[in-house]
Amino acid sequence: MRKLKRSTSAAVALAALAGTATLATAAPASAASYHCKTSSHSVDDPSYNGPDSDNWDFDVTLCAMRSGGYIYTTATVYWDGPYTAKNRNTYTFSKAKFQLQTKHSVNGTDPVVKSAAYTGLEHALEHSSTNGNGSYSTGTLKYKAGSGRYLADGYIQLDWSGDGKSYRSPILFTASPVV
Repeated sequence: MRKLKRSTSAAVALAALAGTATLATAAPASAASYHCKTSSHSVDDPSYNGPDSDNWDFDVTLCAMRSGGYIYTTATVYWDGPYTAKNRNTYTFSKAKFQLQTKHSVNGTDPVVKSAAYTGLEHALEHSSTNGNGSYSTGTLKYKAGSGRYLADGYIQLDWSGDGKSYRSPILFTASPVV
């Protein structure tokens, strides 16, 4: 009988802990959410002049969230590249990056308060699916928020292989809503 009481007590304690853990993880998740904006841009591959399509069509989703006195920003890049991208793979780009920026929203030009370059974009682009499609997600920037409002912004820079030039002009996208 004594073993049964211990087992029952242990089961009740575990059930109570499980219920508490579920409540503890559910509350913060619903407290805040990202505010996002998706925009698009098409880029011509300057190294190819053949009869096939050579454009890279990018969709970028920029997101910002305010939570616990911090601003969190992140981005996801989606692309529909030329189907021939799979044939050129690691010879398409010398470098490629996504520059993620956390900005303080003010009148005039919004100042960058935190920024990071995500160079993993090159590998992702050069290892697209067999149809030339893919996606890449940046990490998340965390910034201690002061007064005012903030947003996520960012751009892509591409350095095409074999053209003798470095990064081309930034490919700009629409910033996230302010938070």
